[in-house]
Amino acid sequence: MDFLWHEVSEKEKKEIKEEAKSIMDSFSEKLSKIDKKISESLIEREEYEREEGESNERDSKFKKIMFENAPNKNKDFIIAEKKKW
Repeated sequence: MDFLWHEVSEKEKKEIKEEAKSIMDSFSEKLSKIDKKISESLIEREEYEREEGESNERDSKFKKIMFENAPNKNKDFIIAEKKKW
């Protein structure tokens, strides 16, 4: 973790960029070899773990906790900011 304690030189920046590009190219090449057909799950069940229908008390408690923790909210919505990379 030494790199956190000193400024990165131009040479190090170039090496980092080259290594990152190599990793991305390798990953991209491997992804291109994967079969592109992605189909829906073939599993069909009679019963599911989650029950459909009216929400229960646990759901309303969860919602209340989530809204208490959210820094920005507007009535029934949590306002989120999209990260710009």
